[in-house]
Amino acid sequence: MKFPGFSKALPWWPRSLFGRLACILFFGLAVAHALSFSLLLYEKGRATSAMMVSYLAKDVAAAVAILERVPATERSTWLGRLERANYRYILGSPADGGPVRTPLAQEMMAAITGVVGPGYSLIATKSLNRDDPRLRLHLRLADGAPLTVELAPPRMMISPWVALVLSLQLAILAALTWLAVRLATQPLARLSRAADALGPDLKGEPLAEEGPQEVVHAAKAFNAMQRRIGDQLAERMQILAAVSHDLQTPITRMRLRADLLDSAPLRDKLHGDLNAMQALVEEGIAYARSAQGITELPCRTDLYALLDSVVCDYVDAGQDIRLTGRFDRPLVTRPHAVRRVMTNLVDNAIKFGRDVEIAVNAELAERVSIAVRDRGPGILPTELKAVLHPFYRVENSRNRETGGTGLGLAIAQQLVAALGGTLTLLNRDGGGLEARFSLPVAA
Repeated sequence: MKFPGFSKALPWWPRSLFGRLACILFFGLAVAHALSFSLLLYEKGRATSAMMVSYLAKDVAAAVAILERVPATERSTWLGRLERANYRYILGSPADGGPVRTPLAQEMMAAITGVVGPGYSLIATKSLNRDDPRLRLHLRLADGAPLTVELAPPRMMISPWVALVLSLQLAILAALTWLAVRLATQPLARLSRAADALGPDLKGEPLAEEGPQEVVHAAKAFNAMQRRIGDQLAERMQILAAVSHDLQTPITRMRLRADLLDSAPLRDKLHGDLNAMQALVEEGIAYARSAQGITELPCRTDLYALLDSVVCDYVDAGQDIRLTGRFDRPLVTRPHAVRRVMTNLVDNAIKFGRDVEIAVNAELAERVSIAVRDRGPGILPTELKAVLHPFYRVENSRNRETGGTGLGLAIAQQLVAALGGTLTLLNRDGGGLEARFSLPVAA
């Protein structure tokens, strides 16, 4: 479920499923814990209040009985003995104060009246000063002497270890939430890693079919899907390779028969068509082999020397091409596959552009970037990704002489993916195309 603008309104909201589930579970459990603790404090407060009212009524009755029996001149000496932590007795009635009709005051007066009897008329007042929260209960003794019971606000006594226990409970909640969310999202992470580990040939390690029932079912479905797709792709590549390979024999026979023709123009045209067919067959076989993976083992390679040898081969053939940049560190890769990628990209640049340049640059400590640049017509932005598909050619004329077979860039992309790199095409400012691919320094 998506909530538009939710992430913008809450910038702290995590982007990962792990973080979101952890936040929801932890805050939900924390709120439930806080509500339970609040209810417990409320009930404890009610119980404490009821006990306090009952104790207060009995204590006031005892104090009134004592003050009734001692002489009036000695009553002041008893006030200190009758005083308690939360209330005290005052002979007389403070002048300032207004009547109070709160539920607690009514409960106290009803409890005291029930113990001392209806003969003592009780009145509850409170000081007009807002900073004085004390409650006063007024009554008169049998001889008419006023007596005031002054009560301090009740205080909820909480043990000092309560905060430590609450913190420990929240820590346990956080740990259990992390564990539960991790157990729930770990299969998704394994599935994502397995999908990312699939190479161009769709071969990878199968997922472990273990864990809860739903996870086992998902792992079995993923493994079955991986096998089906891999088998279908391998079958298609085998068909393409077989057809391309079997076409070489009739092409060779047709070339021999074309040599027997007496008409030179017709013979040249047939040789041109056969050469185009031969090029298509060879590219088809190369694409099928690249899609089935690279059997070459990685080794330490001097990348700059490899690129320089490619440039020298083209210069010796009369092409205008140069090498810029520098990369002196050893590269662990498959040199023949890298050379094939460079050859395909340079051939494409020479065919459609001019002023070809190979630029090498160390992007990060773990990767190296190689760019093949030219000055030519470039490619429409809408076709930059489409040209990497097999048999796709930009030219509307579909001419094999200028448009090629449509497999050069597709083969390059397959090989770069097998090498653990990425291939991107960019239009250059001022015209031309840049084919840039990056490779990991270590295989």
